[in-house]
Amino acid sequence: MNLNLFDILARLVVLCACIPAHECAHGWMACRLGDTTARDAGRLTLNPLRHFDMLGTLSLMLLGFGWAKPVPVDPRYFRGNRKRGMALVALAGPAANLLMAFMLMVLYKLIYYILGLLLGLQMPAYFLLQILAAMVMTNISLAVFNLIPINPLDGSRIFGLLLPDRLYFALMRYERYIYILLLLILTFGILDRPLGFLSYHAFRLLNAATSFIDLIAGMFI
Repeated sequence: MNLNLFDILARLVVLCACIPAHECAHGWMACRLGDTTARDAGRLTLNPLRHFDMLGTLSLMLLGFGWAKPVPVDPRYFRGNRKRGMALVALAGPAANLLMAFMLMVLYKLIYYILGLLLGLQMPAYFLLQILAAMVMTNISLAVFNLIPINPLDGSRIFGLLLPDRLYFALMRYERYIYILLLLILTFGILDRPLGFLSYHAFRLLNAATSFIDLIAGMFI
């Protein structure tokens, strides 16, 4: 297994920034819906140690994908429809990663134009841009991965809104076994191409959404 500096960096970014933001967003949304379980457990934090999972971390560093300790959510405390509440809690995680990717892309472009083109792209600035690029793509990849409609990923909770309650809760009972199957599929790279395709187009959308910075920079350069 050959890992370069930015591969290792990207995985550390996932561990220390992207996954905590993702998990914290789940807990924040649950709290907004009336369930304070995550807050009471001290999980509404960006501290990666509060979300640390040993097996998930080892998988991340060795295989390139991993997970954190799931944020506790009790839908019995939700105000309104529980299944819709679970979908909103699930959506909050990928949404947090996409929002982070957007903000990091804005920062990337600002640094590129200000430090890169106006002052010259020196090695410290180049290294910083590489770090930011890794963080953008890592957040996008994490969001896309978690939107797969397979239990227990977030996409299954969102897709579950379309399923009858009996089928929805039946799938939830077997999510541990489905997740083991998913890990095997990921290990053999079966989803690499579709996930790469979706991540690429998500990147293009974010690049278009931040194109106002390119337009402004074009007025001065």
